[in-house]
Amino acid sequence: MSFFPFFIDLSGRKILIAGGGKVALRKAEKLLPFGADIAAVSPVFCDGFPELGAVSLYCREFRDSDIEGAFAVIAATDDRALNGHIYRICTERNILVNTVDDPENCGFYFPALVQSGKVTCGISTGGESPIFARYIKEKIAGTFDEKTLASGEILARYRPAIKRRFDTEEQRKSAAEKLLGRCTDGRELPTDEEINELLESL
Repeated sequence: MSFFPFFIDLSGRKILIAGGGKVALRKAEKLLPFGADIAAVSPVFCDGFPELGAVSLYCREFRDSDIEGAFAVIAATDDRALNGHIYRICTERNILVNTVDDPENCGFYFPALVQSGKVTCGISTGGESPIFARYIKEKIAGTFDEKTLASGEILARYRPAIKRRFDTEEQRKSAAEKLLGRCTDGRELPTDEEINELLESL
């Protein structure tokens, strides 16, 4: 089954990680740049967790009450039975849950992420082939050069001007495509003067 790739604002949302090993650490590291309120509970935490700083650590066994108020939960303990229990209680309460290395017990998957600035790409194989997802991630990451990212910034900066200048969605789309074409045609990036001339000519 394919999964729809929602892009969700995690700012301030509570995310609980049950587990303190390297897999749990990698999940926390992935989530940190997106502003979530992350807590992790485990009797032992591996090296790296204390250095995260922004993650609240609870050095004890998991309790069912830990999931209260959580937007999402990651079951990443080394106890498969406990992970299954966490999946069941989260599912009963309609809390999103990811059980590491157990695709059958996941309400969502962690994509392979490529991120630079405000551009984020997520790649998923539905939990079936993380290695292939990582391969695609590396291919995409190779396209994120400085000029490409700068082109995206130009398009974002001129989007309001394009919306003001052109009345219909079709005209706006055409103008944005023309600007993108100019940014990626192999020449130096256009100056503001050149961009304004281009838009005036449309």
